[in-house]
Amino acid sequence: MAKKVKKQNKGDSSLPVFQIKITLQDIEPLIWRRIQVKDCTLDELHEHIQTAMGWTNSHLHQFEINSQLYGDPLLVQENFDEMSYEDSTSTKLSDVLPESGKRFRFKYEYDFGDSWEHEILVEGRLPAEKAIRYPLCLEGQRACPPEDVGGSYGYPNYLEALADPEHEEHESYLEWSGPFDPEKFDATAATKRMRKGLRDWRREGEI
Repeated sequence: MAKKVKKQNKGDSSLPVFQIKITLQDIEPLIWRRIQVKDCTLDELHEHIQTAMGWTNSHLHQFEINSQLYGDPLLVQENFDEMSYEDSTSTKLSDVLPESGKRFRFKYEYDFGDSWEHEILVEGRLPAEKAIRYPLCLEGQRACPPEDVGGSYGYPNYLEALADPEHEEHESYLEWSGPFDPEKFDATAATKRMRKGLRDWRREGEI
């Protein structure tokens, strides 16, 4: 649903590069990604999180930084004023990070129904390397859960049912999601998704 990220060329070293670890909360073993991105809006960071993790961008999202909520005015327009949102489409990552460059944590929530909460840890600021094209997924572990599986509380039940042919929900889950390997993760594939970005739903008129 977010607007398409502009591709950043190899030789563009005008923006700082931030190394970020994304960790899905309340799930064991941990599901996480480590990415490098140039300075961007929080809206663009949302795209990087979605594509690095493997979400489908089918639900609403928001950031919470120092107790302040940030969201897209078009997507959360019903509650934008009531919840005192700041505009994530015009707020840059560098606007909210401490000038000291110290490690900094904030929250990202995806799907207000399933409430997938992520810890976003900015590990540091790096000089851009001319030989590297950003954004980039360096590493990570485990597959992103399927959409609409019930959040961190429903996911374990989903895995249990999928692994047990005798489970009463096995067939329905298998028919719904197809085969699923919770350990599967490919950083190269995640990088390709990040660089492709998401479709431009604004231009397509899907608000």
